[in-house]
Order: sequence, then C-alpha cells, then structure tokens
Amino acid sequence: MKKTIRQLIIIIAASAVYAAGISLFLDPNNLAPGGVTGISVILNRLTDIPTGTLYFLLNVPIMVLGLWKFGLRFIAKTAFAIICTSVFTNTLGHYEPLTKEPLLAAAAGSVLVAVGIGFVFKAGATTGGTDIIIKVLRQKRPHLKTGFLFLVTDFIIVFLSGFVFHDLDTVLYALLAVIISGKVLDYVLYGSDEARMVFVITRKHRMIADRMMREIETGVTYLHGTGAYSMEDKEILMCVVRKQQAPRVEEVVRQEDSEAFMIVTSATEIFGEGYKSFFAEKL
Repeated sequence: MKKTIRQLIIIIAASAVYAAGISLFLDPNNLAPGGVTGISVILNRLTDIPTGTLYFLLNVPIMVLGLWKFGLRFIAKTAFAIICTSVFTNTLGHYEPLTKEPLLAAAAGSVLVAVGIGFVFKAGATTGGTDIIIKVLRQKRPHLKTGFLFLVTDFIIVFLSGFVFHDLDTVLYALLAVIISGKVLDYVLYGSDEARMVFVITRKHRMIADRMMREIETGVTYLHGTGAYSMEDKEILMCVVRKQQAPRVEEVVRQEDSEAFMIVTSATEIFGEGYKSFFAEKL
C-alpha cells in the first residue's frame, strides 16, 4: 500500500511537471512536441477543443491497446497519469505563458516534458500516447532506447505540424525541443553511463589490482593471455570505472609499473552492480 501511494504521488507530481511544460511553454508558442501531445496541440488549432481534452480522447484507443498488452494493473496507473495530465494541462492553459521567446520555450518546455515522462515511467506507468506504443515496440526490440524511439515518432509529428502552422521557424524550434527532450529523457531513465574501460598488461598485476580494489574501490577482472611474440603467459587486468576515476587508475599503474602496457577506452553502457540493472532497461 505504501509503495502504491508513493507511486501515485510521483505520478501526480510528474504529470503536473509534464503539463507545465506543455501549457506554459510549448503550446502557447505553437510548438508541437511530438507524440499524442503534439497531435493534440495541432488539433486544438483546428477545432478549438482544449489541448488537455484532446489529449485524453486520443489516448482512449491507445489505453485499450495497453490493457490488452500489459494488463489492468499497468493500464490503471497509466489511465490515472493520463487523467492527471489532461486536468493539469487544461488548468494551466488558463494562465499566461512564462515566455514568448520560442527558443527559451523550446528548451524549458522540452526539459519539463522529459522529466515528467521519465518519472511517470519510473513509477511504473506511462503518460499514454506514444509511450504505450513505444513500450510495445521495446518488447519486440529491447535494444532500442526509449529516447531514440520517441525521437523518431516525434520527428514525424513535428514535420506534420509544419502543414498546420505554415511557419518553418516554429517547426525548427519544435525539432529542437524534441531533440532536447530525447536526451533529457535518456538521462532521467538511465543516468549518465559514461565510463572508462581499462586494460593493463603488466608483470605487477597483483599489486596494481590490490591498490585498485582498495584505494579506488572498483572491481578488477583477470584475463589470461599469451604474448604472440614471446609466447609468455600474461595476466591482463580489466576494470570499468567512472570517467572521473580514470586519472586515479592511470596514476596507480604509473606508480607501480611505468612500463606497463595500458589501454583506456570509453564504455557507453554498463550493466551490473554499481551501474544500471539490465532489467531496469525493460521499461
């Protein structure tokens, strides 16, 4: 019960953040941010129906798809998020936009939208629309990142908005908002995985490995190799550390064996203890 209440509170807060990005920044500046929200902004100009109401109506058939694919428990929280977002969007729509500068609106609005979506996802729901469609796609293609899938679908909707607003500048600002939103969403969901993978070939592997584990508190793995020229057996140290720890690793190796052969390369995604869970990726 406590977990469910906590998740519902997160959904309410995240939906308010999401709606603020739409109603106070993107929508009043004619920026269609992609997804069902972008379609709602476009249809609002054609029908005068409130954006939040359109957002709810467009989500009804998509919720039916979600009910079929993910069950009642999942879609119940998603329906709650959709209702909250619709209400907040219509409510905040009565207020004046916080900026009329399109560039600032695109930047601030896209960040708020991404943060809202990300925390709704973390609470075990979605904000509906393409969120559910993308969740279905990730079941089939789990290697594709959520932010990337949003980027593709949003580009299509932003392109269509150009035919309604007849303003290239507006379309370009909306594209900027989509790009920023995709990057921020990946950061909210997955964090910063930028790290360094280090390989060290040295005769003093035990001393270096001991110092790495003791002083840097990082795991070290021994890889067994054989020199092609010398035919000597060698122990190769492999470790992954966060970017800011890499200079310390290099310093330890230099102090213990200045003649060691060391390779440092970037690691863009790391799964496991101390980093992200593989199962957490299956959003």
